[in-house]
Amino acid sequence: MVSEGQYPEYWEADVVLRDGGTAHLRPISPLDADAVQAFHVRQSQASVYLRFFTYKARLSAKELRRFTEVDHRDRVAFVITRGTDIIGIGRYDRLDDPLEAEVAFNVSDHHQGRGLGSILLEHLAAAARENGIRRFSAEVLPENRKMITVFAEAGYEVERHFDDGVVVLSFDIDPTRRSRDVMEAREHRAEARSMAEILTPSSVAVIGASREWGTVGHALLEHLVDGGFTGTVHAVNPEAFELNGMVSHASLAEVPGPVDLAVIAVPYEQVDAVVDECARAGVKGLLVVTAGYADDDGDGLARQRALVHRARAHGMRVVGPASLGLVNTDPVVRLNASMAPGLPERGAMALFSQSAGLGVLLYASARRRGLGVSSVISAGNRADVSGNDAMQFWEDDPATRAVGLYFESIGNPRKFSRIARRLARTKPVIVAKSDVTGLQLPPGHAVRTTEAPPGALDSMLRQSGVMRVGTTEQLMDIATIVASQPLPQGPGIAVFSNSSALGKVVADGVVAQGMEVARLEVGFDLDAGHSVVLPALAAMVGAALREESVHAAIVTTLPARGLTAESVAACLQRCAEDAGKPVIASFTGILDDRLQLDGLVADPSRPAPGAGAGSPGTPSGLLDQAGASGAASAAGTASGTPADVDAEGTRLPLQPGVPCFRSPGAALAALGKVVRYAWWRSRDHGEFTDPAGVDVDEAARVLLRVRTRVSGVDLVRLTEEEGTALLAAYGIGLLPSAPFVSAEQAVEEAARLGWPVALKTTDENLRHRLDLGGVRLNIDTPQSLRRNITRMEEILAPFGSFGMEVQSMAPAGQACTVRAIEDPLLGPVISFGLAGDAVNLLDDWAHAVPPLSTVDVADLVRAPRASRKLFGYQGLPPADVAALEDLVARVALLKDNHPEIARLDFNPVLVAAEGLAVLSAAIDVGNPQQRTDSARRAMRD
Repeated sequence: MVSEGQYPEYWEADVVLRDGGTAHLRPISPLDADAVQAFHVRQSQASVYLRFFTYKARLSAKELRRFTEVDHRDRVAFVITRGTDIIGIGRYDRLDDPLEAEVAFNVSDHHQGRGLGSILLEHLAAAARENGIRRFSAEVLPENRKMITVFAEAGYEVERHFDDGVVVLSFDIDPTRRSRDVMEAREHRAEARSMAEILTPSSVAVIGASREWGTVGHALLEHLVDGGFTGTVHAVNPEAFELNGMVSHASLAEVPGPVDLAVIAVPYEQVDAVVDECARAGVKGLLVVTAGYADDDGDGLARQRALVHRARAHGMRVVGPASLGLVNTDPVVRLNASMAPGLPERGAMALFSQSAGLGVLLYASARRRGLGVSSVISAGNRADVSGNDAMQFWEDDPATRAVGLYFESIGNPRKFSRIARRLARTKPVIVAKSDVTGLQLPPGHAVRTTEAPPGALDSMLRQSGVMRVGTTEQLMDIATIVASQPLPQGPGIAVFSNSSALGKVVADGVVAQGMEVARLEVGFDLDAGHSVVLPALAAMVGAALREESVHAAIVTTLPARGLTAESVAACLQRCAEDAGKPVIASFTGILDDRLQLDGLVADPSRPAPGAGAGSPGTPSGLLDQAGASGAASAAGTASGTPADVDAEGTRLPLQPGVPCFRSPGAALAALGKVVRYAWWRSRDHGEFTDPAGVDVDEAARVLLRVRTRVSGVDLVRLTEEEGTALLAAYGIGLLPSAPFVSAEQAVEEAARLGWPVALKTTDENLRHRLDLGGVRLNIDTPQSLRRNITRMEEILAPFGSFGMEVQSMAPAGQACTVRAIEDPLLGPVISFGLAGDAVNLLDDWAHAVPPLSTVDVADLVRAPRASRKLFGYQGLPPADVAALEDLVARVALLKDNHPEIARLDFNPVLVAAEGLAVLSAAIDVGNPQQRTDSARRAMRD
């Protein structure tokens, strides 16, 4: 809740509008009075009437004070600005019912249809929920159809009725699955549109273009022109009249016509002035190649933030600073606004990197491997445009079959998780990151770091269906497979080798990667010459691929006389295309550096099935969009699965060729990742359903009372009464217990709870340690309880003096631990393990990031290695796993809904053959930081 009189600066946000433009949203202030008046005067008579139910040419001084002076609790108002102008206003006022508020909007006539109303509603609802409001109402004139539509299409359950000539609307504002889906769909369309504006510009201006060979500005202009950009190119340099055969303009203001993308390659000190010039010219996107922001101590980051805020406030997205550039190989665009000397070969792989150095690695590796790309984005310091934005665009891009991203830091992993999960269901997503990503920040990156348990970030990636690797080379190993081969429809692998020993090693590697050896052919002769060997090889591989148990093949060979790797690759390419199943090759022991291995090797004389010749000048015979459909169709028909279509049913392009590797180990590691991804993609992903018997409002009331005791960054531990009430609101029962200070009081409490009881110390480290004397069970008489109290005091004396409590006995069962935290980076993180020392000593924890589907919950409780004890281990009766999954689902929902819960620890949870019991719950509450992803659209700050 906002403190009285405090300006909630954290409510400010940059937002992406429906058409891809940007604007700034913030709470209103008394200083906005003149801007609000100017906004009102610009509105048409009809708009004024629809907002105020009457016409007024100007607002009175009293009205301006009422509209601009708010307390940010009972009365909240937001404005959306473009530059210094207000283009939208939204507000709520709390009614006599403290849980309800009246809401109203006013959107500029010149900015209608850009989605401002829905953005204002999302932010007002988030602020209202924070202030304890649960319901909105609005009075709207019947003819104000646009405003009625804003409410009706927001995803809430809207009630409406007519009253005295107006439509009265009311609805609960707690996020629902439908309202989240609506928000995410709007966010997706807006952010994909904003990226389309950057990657498919009609006109580009290179600001800082130079005639001096070797400079960045000269290279960018030359590469843009030589790449055959289909739009208009402008050179801007005040010190030159002609550059690269074209007229050079002294400033952007002299450029004729609009500019969609400005490429900024000026000295660090001049960037701010250029951004302001771009804002005045109405530029849509900025590609900032200029570096230096990471080297200027703290001032560089401050200037970087100011640059982004200035750009967004004027409707511009920013790629960079320190970007390597942008590439789009679409023949309709042919954009090479990068430091790459030539436009890459056209293909179906999309690549994203952050620092320029890693961008060079990705680009060079793709080029060396013969891997074509659809588009490449180098985000540099990633001050604005991020991998999340790129994925939003690539999800809808028909030219992109697979996506590869290298992360040095991750700014909004919750948003990444939901976008990647959606994208990965139709297109493979490969993420390269180091083990310290999220823990440390590279220079120039201004995002949060994680405090979550080790492995939580990787668990989130697995949960999202992405293939996580550690290096760019591993990323490209997988990329060559998914860009050129249909997905395997199972784990069965056929292994072929002309060496028995090598074949056996590869077969063992197949099993080690979690796959199955469906067929093994080793020791065959490859020395009889092309005319004999290749037909025999094709027949052998083709026969294996026709078997239902074989889902992919790997052919690994030692050098043979008179047989080239190219001829073998061409043979295998035909086998793969005919069968519609993936085939990869490993040529071990070839020392000829002139031969391109660790990449795609294609038969240049054989176009892909259903396609004409590939793109002109493309060595691998890459398909254009029309021809790719036929190639994928040939593969898809054989497999009988939709593995190579996107969400709309469009066939995705396959690049011709066979992935070839020098090392069979690298080949198997990549294939294993692809097989596991294909399994994830084809499996049932479950449903996002809320457990029954949940009262979110009651839980919010409990937490609101507790938060009055929270000060600063300190945490407050819930009392047993508060914890019991909070958990009861989510249908979670806590086994009763009672502390005592004397033996007689202990007897009284035990009689109230019911015999038998357990005796425990209240010390957090010893209360579950039966082995150290912190717990005594099945005490069934007052005399026995008195004796056990005395004995426990004697045993625990070496550890100190502790309080004690008695607790009802729970049925015998497997002890488990359920934890939840609010992480600064990841947001809510749920952890599960079996209780005991081993879970910590062996790090046998499983982690997941809510929201959790039914399948996510099932995976979580089965992930620890010790989870086998839940399923009848060594003849013991199986535990009630369904009850455990229900508990985990309730904890995940509780933590997802209430970020003020800083920590939650259920230890132990006894899972019996029927039912379970939560014996202890420690819950800490604090001041929640604004999550990196919430039920309101906001760009990363």
